[in-house]
Amino acid sequence: MEFQIARDDLLQALQSVIGVVERRQTMPILSHLLLQADDGTLTLTGTDLELELRARATIQQEQSGTTTVPARKLFDICRGLPQDSQLIFKSKDNQLTIQSGRSRFTLSTLSAGDFPFLEQISEGHHLLIPKHNLKRLLERTHFAMAHQDVRYYLNGLLLAVRPDRLRAVATDGHRLALCDIFQPSDIEKEIQVIVPRKAITELRRLLDDEDESVEVTLTNNHLQLTLNSIRFTTKLIDGRFPDYDRVIPDEGDKRLTGNRNTIHQALSRTAILSNEKFRGVRLQLEGSTLKLQAQNPEHEQAEEELEVEYEGAPLEIGFNVNYLLDALSVMESEQFTLEMSGADSSGLLREAGDQTSRYVVMPMRL
Repeated sequence: MEFQIARDDLLQALQSVIGVVERRQTMPILSHLLLQADDGTLTLTGTDLELELRARATIQQEQSGTTTVPARKLFDICRGLPQDSQLIFKSKDNQLTIQSGRSRFTLSTLSAGDFPFLEQISEGHHLLIPKHNLKRLLERTHFAMAHQDVRYYLNGLLLAVRPDRLRAVATDGHRLALCDIFQPSDIEKEIQVIVPRKAITELRRLLDDEDESVEVTLTNNHLQLTLNSIRFTTKLIDGRFPDYDRVIPDEGDKRLTGNRNTIHQALSRTAILSNEKFRGVRLQLEGSTLKLQAQNPEHEQAEEELEVEYEGAPLEIGFNVNYLLDALSVMESEQFTLEMSGADSSGLLREAGDQTSRYVVMPMRL
């Protein structure tokens, strides 16, 4: 195999796939990328056996071929070379030589025949989703996914496709985030899939806010997206997502309406002196006054008092401050509402004037 490629083109392709390559591997081949040079195109593939990323770049080709290369080493070499430089790749006898100007690097390779692929997706449900819509769904919900929970189906994000909308839901058992995008599809009956946490992280990195559509294919076991020169394929989590509709509380008779940025800043300040383990903050609501209080085992205390709009009887309730901050951080409107029924009931956060997103936070005893 022999080809020449612009450093900037190669770096862009490498940045698209390098995230899937774990730094510590049980199988040496998984620390490598597969390089395939053919017909003026270089295809780079990385995988961790659950997620596969494939990117393409244009090359000047002398000889077609296939090899593997240590992913991180190639990425660091490419990143360290000057912009606008040209790289010449030559593969021979289990070694790959890279030359650029007076720089020369020789890397050991593994057999391309040992590189694992995810199974080919031939049939499934096909959707076209604008990039900015899909990105919005993920940004509004990803933070509520569980992390290494024994309930493995919580370590991912639910995508529910309905005839009139696409819905994303994430929960870790203590909070829940839900977002809808209204767009018609050919789906007659709702389809639900659970996308793993790592796949969501990589997909958020690859998506941008353009209007261009992403081609999505859903099967019982896989989700595949095609974004320009990138093909993204992930296995799905095999499990049943909780009945999230039961978790979302009905409209509460106690409603706080406030400025999102003002309350976010006040919560951030109060959180400094909260218990580092439990992160509890107490909300006291009466009339048009919101009091925020936090304390820690060192007997340090923080208190903030804010003017808000409040409807309902006086209320004192505790929440994990991080859960409130996460939900407020992804909102865009200036105003938000927090609805509650009592000190032992979940809080429901929404943006003013936006019914597409909902955030549920369980209370905590302080």
